[in-house]
Amino acid sequence: MWILVGRVRKVPRHSKCSLVYTNIVLFYSGGCLMIVRIAVVTCCRPTCLRMVHRVKLASFLAPAPAPADRRMQEPARCLPSTFLSDHQGFVGTIKNCIQDFVVTEINIHGQQVTKAKPESPPCNEGNDQCHKPKRARVEEENALSTSGSGKTTHSHNNSNQDKDVDDDHDSIVSSDCFDLGVILGPAVSQQLHQFTTELRLGDGGHGETALGHLSLGSFSDKTQRASVHRAVRHNYPFLMTVTNQEEILVKENPDFQKLATLVSELECEEFFRFIDAKVAGSSFSFQPDGSKEHRTSVHHFITVRFGKLVETKSFTNETGSFITARLRERTRPNKKRSAADAERVDVTYTGFVLRKDNLETLEAISLMAAALDVLPCDFSYAGTKDKRAVTHQDMVVMKVSVHRLKEKASEFVSRGIHLSGIHAASEPLHLGRLKGNHFDIVIRDLKLHDNSCHGDLETLVNKAVEDTKRRGFINYYGPQRFGNSQSVQADRVGLALLKEDMEAAISLFFTPDDEDDLPNKAKRHYKNTGNAKEALALMPVFKARERLMLRALHRYGVSAEGASRAWLSLPHASRCFYPHAYCSLIWNQAAAHRIQQLGTRPVQGDLVWTRPSQGDLTWDAAAPRAGPGLEVHVVTAAEAKEGIFSLEQVVLPMPGNSVLYPENVLGSWYRERLEQDGLGSCRFRVPALKLNVPGCYRPLVARALNLTHTLLPHHNVAHTLPTPSPGQDAHRDLTLLPAEDTHDVDRQSQLTPTPAPAEQTHTPALTHTPVLTHTPALHLSFDLNSSCYATVFLREVMRCDLS
Repeated sequence: MWILVGRVRKVPRHSKCSLVYTNIVLFYSGGCLMIVRIAVVTCCRPTCLRMVHRVKLASFLAPAPAPADRRMQEPARCLPSTFLSDHQGFVGTIKNCIQDFVVTEINIHGQQVTKAKPESPPCNEGNDQCHKPKRARVEEENALSTSGSGKTTHSHNNSNQDKDVDDDHDSIVSSDCFDLGVILGPAVSQQLHQFTTELRLGDGGHGETALGHLSLGSFSDKTQRASVHRAVRHNYPFLMTVTNQEEILVKENPDFQKLATLVSELECEEFFRFIDAKVAGSSFSFQPDGSKEHRTSVHHFITVRFGKLVETKSFTNETGSFITARLRERTRPNKKRSAADAERVDVTYTGFVLRKDNLETLEAISLMAAALDVLPCDFSYAGTKDKRAVTHQDMVVMKVSVHRLKEKASEFVSRGIHLSGIHAASEPLHLGRLKGNHFDIVIRDLKLHDNSCHGDLETLVNKAVEDTKRRGFINYYGPQRFGNSQSVQADRVGLALLKEDMEAAISLFFTPDDEDDLPNKAKRHYKNTGNAKEALALMPVFKARERLMLRALHRYGVSAEGASRAWLSLPHASRCFYPHAYCSLIWNQAAAHRIQQLGTRPVQGDLVWTRPSQGDLTWDAAAPRAGPGLEVHVVTAAEAKEGIFSLEQVVLPMPGNSVLYPENVLGSWYRERLEQDGLGSCRFRVPALKLNVPGCYRPLVARALNLTHTLLPHHNVAHTLPTPSPGQDAHRDLTLLPAEDTHDVDRQSQLTPTPAPAEQTHTPALTHTPVLTHTPALHLSFDLNSSCYATVFLREVMRCDLS
């Protein structure tokens, strides 16, 4: 039997069209959802009439199964079919609507964030905001050609200067003087001239030339060293200067040699002087070049080597096309700050509780960052939350005041983002800094696995919940750990990264789904053409990771180096996600193998934690090892025989370079499994991406805390059914509701339809028809420790895969 509810809204079809009144109706039966739209148009334009008269009921009655089937296969691939309990289980559906899955973060004090009071950060008297000083930037005095000081103003501590230096000489070296005879002295200047002559002639030479570098001596004063660096690079642009403690060395600049193969040597020298000077607002133009391919090579070299300092663009005039390089504007003052200066620079932190509806955490952050004019990395949080749910979590944003965030909060409501508890904070949040999460979940359409009479359903459900409450569940990583995409399997991307195959990882990352939305169109375009610029134009702004990578691929190219740069463009936490996904898959398979082969009691060679369980497991994937007070111990034969340890104390390692493996058959399984994927000798480090995977220990068994359940009985609901007006063809006015609008049909509208506006004169009449629903539901309320997954707990209770 189809159950119907309705909601009236009005939508203009186009700018010159009078209002269209649309009655959104939702049919529901046996877990199948059908949404249609009854529209009444007061415009007689043929395009409007044709659009409204289309009937697409057939597409609802026989939906295409392919995408759903692929989603059904994903949990089975990531989650083994091994369970801890032996009850029969039952079938049901979760996340019928987002209000059926509510997640509330539990902070480190054990309080739900919606009930906790904001902490008052320590403030200095007279300050209305709490700030935390930035860590002082320690700037190395390297001597690469891109880091010359030019005309930069430096801050100096006079007490640290050498008092024995002659005042006249000190005034000379602190000025913009490029006379090496004065700065270095005649003897060293002559040696430098001889060194450069032999270097330019290509003569193997002897002494310093044979070594490839020349020492100019030691300079204890920082200002004097800066003047030497500046003068040498001005007189000899093809040289680079390097500081080794107080000694300055000079050697040939490889970047100069590479650029000299693309442009004339004179242009190359002038360009390097331009780079070294760093004059604000200055630019440098190369000679006209009629070859587009050659200009592209020059663009690419300068962007790769000096992209953070300058930007290039081609221009055309009467003499032809030429490249101009312009110095980028600095985001901070062009001077080195002392530690005292850094202490005076304060950073504002503002904390708040984020409620998001049907959004990924990173998607919500991207939307807020765009509106607040900050970067996504300025937001910090303790953990990511489910997308298809209503979630509450603590968050801190940097460089945004309390007043400004309160002003902007109302703009986010229409996007499913609600901010509350806005307050000044003293520091950012850190991943893993939470105790866990509280869940309120409704499972609908309960029935037995064998479709028998549901007379014993209540008994079976109670047994399943109590059994899981008593025995716990295998602490698998949930499907969220492996991404929500149908095609992009995060664990396979992580495997490619661990093998340091950056191009293969890029290819896997941009594998499109079967959907025809904008993100997948952009991915499909990149896969087919390799054109990152055009794919970037197609990619929506809320896809922050994809846009960052496409921008880097466009900037650095699609080569192996460009692929590495693309991965480096992501925040460190995002880069870690993929190797961790692969290691999590191995952990899941190891957990299933452990239960199947060794049973539910600790055996010899198992790893256990030695501190008794107190219900607060803090070992998550963000922690490299067990943590304060926790030690990993290998079970001996005597301990196994005496039953000293329980199954809850058994831990399994997530692969990495800092973990121990079990000293039994499970340890051999780990080695063989990694060998299958070509990681037998893997160091679990990816230097090119600055990734280190130390591994961690994760409890084999977890428990739901404070678990309560309520079986909701059958009930009568008065549903609103449309009755067409006399002489009106009801099917003629049915049209398809776009997929992106389905979330607007909220639970309240399903129970209480909004009445039509008074001016609507052609809306079909609405009648109330009581319908008996045979869909019992189960409400569960429980807490889980951090890094435990509610979907895994539900899977153990129901003993079935959840799509």
